[in-house]
Amino acid sequence: MNLDKSILEPFISNALAEDIGDGDHTSLSTIPKGQTGKAKLLIKDNGIIAGIDVSIEIFKAVDATLLIDILIQDGETVKPGDIAFYVSGSVHSILKAERLVLNTMQRMSGIASTTNRIVKILEGTGTKVLDTRKTTPGLRYLEKMAVRIGGGVNHRFGLYDMILIKDNHVDYAGGISNAIKSAQDYLKENEINIPVEVEVRNLNELKKVMQFGQIDRILLDNFSFSLLKEAVNLVNGSYITEASGGITEDNVLEYANCGVDYVSMGALTHSVKSLDMSLKAVKP
Repeated sequence: MNLDKSILEPFISNALAEDIGDGDHTSLSTIPKGQTGKAKLLIKDNGIIAGIDVSIEIFKAVDATLLIDILIQDGETVKPGDIAFYVSGSVHSILKAERLVLNTMQRMSGIASTTNRIVKILEGTGTKVLDTRKTTPGLRYLEKMAVRIGGGVNHRFGLYDMILIKDNHVDYAGGISNAIKSAQDYLKENEINIPVEVEVRNLNELKKVMQFGQIDRILLDNFSFSLLKEAVNLVNGSYITEASGGITEDNVLEYANCGVDYVSMGALTHSVKSLDMSLKAVKP
């Protein structure tokens, strides 16, 4: 997977500065300068691994002379006892990178694993799972990357790459029609070409949106299963449909069976359990 270095490099730099400060005094005081060694990334849980490519960049940022032998690639299934990679070189450098590598890979792998479980549940339905903007500040790039590694689809990355007219926008704008018209005028006046999605809370709002048109996607928020089916039938393929609100691993299939194109789940990134793994010294 191609990495955006313009986002990744500042993240790594800031994270290392936060952790190392004026020096790793534990390693400096206990391990002779110049000592070399080897370590392995040991998997201690079942799931989908993510963050291998990112970990390589972390090790490079700490010490470009470190050698990394990758055994498992991003997106592969892992189990307890698997070894994802070996890293060898300066022991001080390995220990400086250790915590950032683990923190990053554990969280990314947890997200990828959760996403992959949802993807498997949705197999055969035609519905795809989307992430949201409910991400950890500063980690959105990595968390959304992990969703893709797990087989999910990224929704908008931020406020700048899609117009998503939600309930607050509608209320402040004085109604759905006003909001859509203002959005279209804004895009035209500023020569911006990005998709427009509108959130609806009931069938009346849905009918207004369909009557007005000039949008790309309709977000059906907190609809009951019966109303969701009715809404999908009303849309009848005229627009891309997305369901959101209260969707979990336990009920996602029922939402998909209502016929929506997408289900969006904030839980992919805000409520995941990290995949357990550790970096262990390899004795000579």
